[in-house]
Amino acid sequence: RENSSENILSSANRLLLHEGRLMLAESTRLLDVYLFLFDDFLLITKIKRNKKKHGGSDTSLIPVCPSLTPELQSFIREGGLCTVLDQPIPLDRLILKNVEPV
Repeated sequence: RENSSENILSSANRLLLHEGRLMLAESTRLLDVYLFLFDDFLLITKIKRNKKKHGGSDTSLIPVCPSLTPELQSFIREGGLCTVLDQPIPLDRLILKNVEPV
């Protein structure tokens, strides 16, 4: 948000606890998402694959953060990206439930 007095994603004290892919059931379709679980909120991002090669440039030369999982590093090198799907969910407002597989 532009009018926010504080950028929620910029905390230097935040810890990344877990990350990984998930299929999100969204009304009538399944959405390929990548989750980032921090110590204070859950961030859901939508996975976008780049279908075009940019001018034949070597994407293996793109610098990638070493703290990311090898799966995400590889995905980024292939031209993929993750865009934030919705506002981060604070963990104190998150409810987890076990569901039966369909």
